[in-house]
Amino acid sequence: MRQSILITGCSSGIGLDCALKFKQNDWLVIASCRRPQDVELLKASYNLETVHIDYEKPETIHSGFKAALALSGGKIDVLFNNGAYAIPAAVEDLPTDALRSLFEANFFGWHTLTRLALPIMFKQKSGRIIQNSSVLGFAAMRFRGAYNASKFALEGLTDTLRLELEGSGVKIILIEPGPIRTKIRENAFAQFQKWVPWQKSRQRSIYQTELIPRLSALNPPKDMFELSASAVSNAVWKAATCKTPHTRYRITWATTLMMITKRLFPTKFADYICKRF
Repeated sequence: MRQSILITGCSSGIGLDCALKFKQNDWLVIASCRRPQDVELLKASYNLETVHIDYEKPETIHSGFKAALALSGGKIDVLFNNGAYAIPAAVEDLPTDALRSLFEANFFGWHTLTRLALPIMFKQKSGRIIQNSSVLGFAAMRFRGAYNASKFALEGLTDTLRLELEGSGVKIILIEPGPIRTKIRENAFAQFQKWVPWQKSRQRSIYQTELIPRLSALNPPKDMFELSASAVSNAVWKAATCKTPHTRYRITWATTLMMITKRLFPTKFADYICKRF
């Protein structure tokens, strides 16, 4: 029987690239999307097995996972938790309801899906859960408080889970990308417009001159550290197939630089580097 992988957030970017890579390598790929119309588009365009999972709607997590098991014959070898979004804003301007909404999508929904997958993997005595974190899961940066908080939480929960599952046959792996060219900026701008009352902010000049132009740019300049989604897919492939995978895969020089900075230098210097980014 072919190896099977369930991937979330496959409408574009990392999730889609990863789904196509595994499909090309003859895996049974079950790709999920948040919006039902994207599920149908994915099926028609790429001939992928698809299910509807919206992390913010627990009923779709349960029904989507049940549908995935039906497609795979009750076996899930790898779960790649991937779908997430950002709400760029100063913490002082971030409505608490916005933070709750983001945590449903970036953290609580991942936990729900992981808990559904674990009993299947325990029964198989094997499996891998791969979590798509970020450099922002261990290095804070200005105006990224909501995303930082969700990824810091994810890293803590994942590290704990790895310790608790030792000897179970289930491996837990973190992917930590830096800048990757996806639709995250475009999606973040929509969330910013929905939630952030920036016109009344103490920091409105920064929003007006820096943040909004960067978020709304149709063709933003390429970041010097930025890589394509395939860089993440290659790491996920290694995490899924290597006999002894790393606990963490750091992607882009920005991630490596920040890891070294956080470990070796005083907090004030690390803060200076983070502000420069």
